[in-house]
Amino acid sequence: MSGLPAGEMSGTLAAVSGSLETIFGALERASARYLVVGGVAVVLHGHPRFTADLDLVLALDADNVRAVLGALEPLGYVPRVPVPAEDLADPVRRAEWARNKGMTVFTLTSPLHPATEVDLFVEEPFPFDEAHARALQVDLGDVRVWVASLADLIAMKRRAGRTHDLEDVRNLEAIARAIEDGDE
Repeated sequence: MSGLPAGEMSGTLAAVSGSLETIFGALERASARYLVVGGVAVVLHGHPRFTADLDLVLALDADNVRAVLGALEPLGYVPRVPVPAEDLADPVRRAEWARNKGMTVFTLTSPLHPATEVDLFVEEPFPFDEAHARALQVDLGDVRVWVASLADLIAMKRRAGRTHDLEDVRNLEAIARAIEDGDE
């Protein structure tokens, strides 16, 4: 958690929640193909924890990437790094970023949504179409959100291996056991 005072923390959480709904609505209107991974996915699977960014795995065909960027641009989202956003649609550029810079995500920031950065994976960490077929669909109000399955999310976080990812794995495995036992 953050060291913010309680009042400021609740304001930050409200801003993040509102931003997420706005982002997901824009993605849905653009018919974008994506999967939520990372902390937001952990929350949507049922384990509450704080996260201030939104991690998305995209179908990386150029048309879909352009649809995602087109959906996020009116929300003020621009690349953190000084490159044109359109470069994300170029598979050669993405491969160069991954190979030469060790880049795993392309981060977008917005002055209109300062509490919510969007991290777009530059490589698919799993076969997208297969993972999309297994995805959890969560309705948030009038918006449908596509979330990586528990199994895909657990595998991805296990591969990342960072302390917070391994903590997420333990919590997600507990949720999976509860589902298997019929507790959910």
